[in-house]
Amino acid sequence: MLKARLVLNGHFGPLCQVCLRKAGEKAIHDGSITNAQRSLAVIPRYYTGGHYSQQQQPGMLLQPQILNISRYPLTGLTIKQLHTRIPRSGSVNFLIPKSWLAQVGAGANTRSAGTVVRVLTGVGRFLKIRYLMLVGAVGGGAWATQKMDTFKGMFPDVSWTKEYLPDSEQMDKFMQSIKEARKSLSLPEKGWMKNKVESFKRKQEEMLNKKSNMDLSSILSEDSSTKKGVLPLLGMSDKAERTESSKQTKDQQKRLEETRDEMIQIQIRYQKEIDRLEKENKDLKKNLLLKESKGGRKRVMKKSLIDMYSEVLDELAVYDSSYNTQDNLPRVVVVGDQSSGKTSVLEMIARARIFPRGSGEMMTRSPVKVTLSEGPYHIAQFKDSTREFDLSKESELAALRKEVELRMKASVQEGQTVSPECIAMTVKGPGLPRMVLVDLPGIISTVTTKMAPDTKESIKRLVRSYMENPNSIVLCIQDGSLDAERSNVTDLVSQMDPTGRRTIFVLTKVDLAESNLYNPDRIKSILEGQLFPMKALGYFAVVTGRGNQNDSIQTIKDHEENFFRNSRLFKEGVLKPTQMNTQNMSMAVSELFWKMVKESVEQQADAFKATRFNLETEWKNTFPRVRELDRDELFDKARGEILDEIINLSQVTPKEWEDAFTQRLWDKASTHFFENIYLPAAQSQNSGTFNTTVDIRLKQWADAVLPRKCVEVGWDTLHDEFLKFVERDKKSKSHEELFDKLKQTVIETSKSKHMWDSKAEDSLRVIQVNTLEDRSVSDKQQWDSAIRFMEESIRSRLDQTEARLKEMTGPGAREQWLHWKHRTSDHKNRVATKDELQKILNSDKTHKPVIGPDELTTVRRNLQTKGVEVDNEFIKETWYHVYRGSFLKKALSQAQDCRKGFYYYQKGFQDSGLECNDVVLFWRLQRMLQVTSNALRQQVMNNEARRLERIIKDVLEDYGDNKEVLSKLLTGRRVQLAEELKKVRTIQEKLEEFINALNKEK
Repeated sequence: MLKARLVLNGHFGPLCQVCLRKAGEKAIHDGSITNAQRSLAVIPRYYTGGHYSQQQQPGMLLQPQILNISRYPLTGLTIKQLHTRIPRSGSVNFLIPKSWLAQVGAGANTRSAGTVVRVLTGVGRFLKIRYLMLVGAVGGGAWATQKMDTFKGMFPDVSWTKEYLPDSEQMDKFMQSIKEARKSLSLPEKGWMKNKVESFKRKQEEMLNKKSNMDLSSILSEDSSTKKGVLPLLGMSDKAERTESSKQTKDQQKRLEETRDEMIQIQIRYQKEIDRLEKENKDLKKNLLLKESKGGRKRVMKKSLIDMYSEVLDELAVYDSSYNTQDNLPRVVVVGDQSSGKTSVLEMIARARIFPRGSGEMMTRSPVKVTLSEGPYHIAQFKDSTREFDLSKESELAALRKEVELRMKASVQEGQTVSPECIAMTVKGPGLPRMVLVDLPGIISTVTTKMAPDTKESIKRLVRSYMENPNSIVLCIQDGSLDAERSNVTDLVSQMDPTGRRTIFVLTKVDLAESNLYNPDRIKSILEGQLFPMKALGYFAVVTGRGNQNDSIQTIKDHEENFFRNSRLFKEGVLKPTQMNTQNMSMAVSELFWKMVKESVEQQADAFKATRFNLETEWKNTFPRVRELDRDELFDKARGEILDEIINLSQVTPKEWEDAFTQRLWDKASTHFFENIYLPAAQSQNSGTFNTTVDIRLKQWADAVLPRKCVEVGWDTLHDEFLKFVERDKKSKSHEELFDKLKQTVIETSKSKHMWDSKAEDSLRVIQVNTLEDRSVSDKQQWDSAIRFMEESIRSRLDQTEARLKEMTGPGAREQWLHWKHRTSDHKNRVATKDELQKILNSDKTHKPVIGPDELTTVRRNLQTKGVEVDNEFIKETWYHVYRGSFLKKALSQAQDCRKGFYYYQKGFQDSGLECNDVVLFWRLQRMLQVTSNALRQQVMNNEARRLERIIKDVLEDYGDNKEVLSKLLTGRRVQLAEELKKVRTIQEKLEEFINALNKEK
């Protein structure tokens, strides 16, 4: 039997140990325990096998429990197996952990029996502890080193500021202000929580000492009151225990609330101090920039990482590859139901009200990509504009919102409600998180009458296209003031990201949820990810407004801070401090954004490097000796060729211009001259009537029609000459067929825009009227020239008339025999009609140009006797050409008779028998053509050619700025391949530049 010693085995709080120690000492001192009873153990009821339950950990203050008391003889041989020899009674477990057994005194024999075992056990434990300490130290050091590298990588490169830091005096003033601010802060002293715990412990011990007169020995006694083995832990009665426990619980809750309020106040003071330091930092940056501008030194600012990354995304937005290189770079995609507050969340992150506002209607009609970056001033700027909007001024904010709304409406096609065209803008400001966000249209449940029928599906298709990117971060916005069952976005998010690897959940309008739909368990289940069928990396609760659209961001921020400070959800433990407010949410999103960027950017760069290799290989195999030019470079080359051709117009001589104008003028005016002037005047009976008729008709022609026709001739001739140079270039060896469509389009567009000088027509009218009024042929040379012009004109007109008659009458007898041709029935009718009409002309040499009704009847009857049935229109049509052929032959004969009539012309044709007034008419016409051609030549060389050159340059400038038009005019695999190569090189270079900058920052 061992020497009597008390064994208290179990895990107790500090108060329990004091109570039991006093009870045991008093029991032994009073002798209430016999020698046979002094070997005993006190064991907690719920300890099993020496292990703690999940609710009871070492060092915790135990709640009042029921203890059982047992007595067993302990020997040195059995002490090590004591925990296996204690019997079990009902549901009470009496196993004793070995490590908690108090050392039991024994004789020399029993101590020597366990010496070896105890020594070996101690050595093993000592080696195990050293091993754990060594591994823990090495692992902790590696972890600390890695964490320190991570923190270093989060700081930007500020080495350039060394040159621009203020002098020592300014820095001393700045440091003095920081010290004064630190003194003004009333922060708790170090170790205040530990002191409060020690004070609480001392007060509890004093309370127990005051109750020491109680008979605590009953704990270890074996009287009737302990036969059941059921007593409170502290040795007090059940009623007293419940009263004391309730009082302690209330005191603890009160102290806990006081501590929580105190922590909130400390956090608020810290946040205010951080805001003040950020403001001072912003002022310091402004002073640096102002000092630089005053010094006259211009520093080339390096692009920030986020700006470089945004440029890569802009290039990828317009990249369309046949090799299907996907854009898998991260961006934050903001999705949510309509009016769930997603745009407000983005505005809180950007710290400015930059988006259009509406009450219950759809405002976001197209994706808006917002690049957030740090800067000394809070400004916004569109990608394709140089204007900067000052976000600190309400007027500038209103102008920015108006511009966003106009761009959205312009991007939506007719008959649609939303547009996939992305609007890109950059927002800079001090302290802004660096990331790229895309605000998408809200998901709707019902399509209203003012929407396109496919609006609902179009929005879902657009949202899916952005969420399909495996590296996109989904910022899922859920309205907390509405029933969770009305959510549409959570189902879509769960489909696109079922594991929640890249999703962050944001519950908005928590203030309304607390006041209107307060259900802490439901809100807690939402923020713990147990209510919605989706998973997320993090859950946040935010407040993005008070329902007033005119509130500023600072007002909303103060409202959010005040709400969470007094929120029942926070005081009741539903909301955790790390889950509250927009700032924590934006920091979490920014951290996840850069984490995914670092993980995916190099893989994306490798993909584009492989694409570039494939494109370059295809170019070498398909176009081995052709210079690699993209669409813009090809357009510049074609533009140079077109401008060279317009300059070649200056090489046309004045004589060539005048000959071209004369020929075109006569081609255009000949029909009117013969039909309306010459032919009617030739029917006159004498020279006076002839000349009078000619003068009247020429004057009418010159006043009304001729000047305008001449301007048209000048316009056509100028453009035809330009086209000749373009066509001549097609025959050269260096001709590029790729440019033909572009050149043709430029020529047609310039022709439609080229308007002749309006004053030219009036000046031509004056010149032509004066020229046509002159009837005096001054010399024989002019007379002969007029004769030649008359003969050529009449002969040309006669050839045209005979050709038309031949076409109407069909092939002659010779052609029928030699070329095996035959006449149709219509041809035969024409021949018969022509013969009958020719008989009329032969019988009357001075017949009028119009055939009379009686003559028509006679011709029809004669034809009917021959078996030919024709109508009057058929006869009139044939008469028109037959009569003009006869008239032109007679006029040509008269011109030949007047070759030597100049002498008689000078004598006034007295006693000559010649009628040469026709020659004078053609001389007047010839003079008019020569004068008009000379005037048009001067207008072209002095004004119109230059005007055409300016118009062509303007057309080319417009085409150069319109990428859509160029993509239609310059087409083909050569252009497409060069374009893809250019874009892939640009993207790869920007990615490499970004990766290098990212590695430097690390």
